[in-house]
Amino acid sequence: MTNQKVAVVTGSSSGIGYETALALARNGFRTFATMRNLDKAKTILDVAKKGKLLLHAVKLDVTDDKSVNDAIKTVKSDAGRIDVLVNNAGYGLMGGLEDLSMSEIKAQYETNVFGLIRVTQAVLPIMRAQKSGTIVNVSSIGGKAALPLMSPYIGTKFAVEGLSESIALDLEPSGIRVIIIEPGAIKTSFDTGAVVAKKTQDPSSPYYANMQKLQSSLGTILQNATPPSRVADVILGAVTSSSPSLRYTVGDDAALLAQKRRELPDSEFKKLVLEFFK
Repeated sequence: MTNQKVAVVTGSSSGIGYETALALARNGFRTFATMRNLDKAKTILDVAKKGKLLLHAVKLDVTDDKSVNDAIKTVKSDAGRIDVLVNNAGYGLMGGLEDLSMSEIKAQYETNVFGLIRVTQAVLPIMRAQKSGTIVNVSSIGGKAALPLMSPYIGTKFAVEGLSESIALDLEPSGIRVIIIEPGAIKTSFDTGAVVAKKTQDPSSPYYANMQKLQSSLGTILQNATPPSRVADVILGAVTSSSPSLRYTVGDDAALLAQKRRELPDSEFKKLVLEFFK
């Protein structure tokens, strides 16, 4: 058991994190599925028990220093090593920028950016001592191409992209790899789990009508979106590859947006995006 690879996945109670934790466990990783609320662990633990998977649920709130440090210490004490970290925890914040309170914006960055940094900082000394490890940062196609009424969320994903590129350069000499995952629309609870600015929910907001259209479009898009298991498969393939790419785009919509972002001038790309969300 001492040579078994060990994986830690944040935000594992549902969606991409849930499917990724199970995919890793099914493929020989001793997996620690972490989540803020362990009351939500029953489903994944039941699946793991039925499949006789070596999967553990650990409480970890990416916004809390003590919670992060305690969780990583627990994993290190229990498993002795960490080979893969999947930074998946996050959520969407939507609304017109002028409608958003600073507390709403700070909370978005605290989870999506600082939470990722916090967990990575806790894991890096372990990987450095091993002289090996893989860090997977779940970004979004929104980290490459901006979408309307999501400016703080898009900002966090652009931040994750730049942060990941930079630390990849820092960590390569230590034998630690960094991988960026850029999903498009994924069939998860993103729309119901997203936070909408309180002011934008007020019909008097200048952004109210467009937000109603956006939410309606998102609901339709997500019904026919890529399943989260597809993202999990891409992550599994990346972390088990002997020479993984820096970036993996997941979903036909993400691939198309990435292509158009590269090919079109800004004015034409803007028209494309606005048309897409009509």
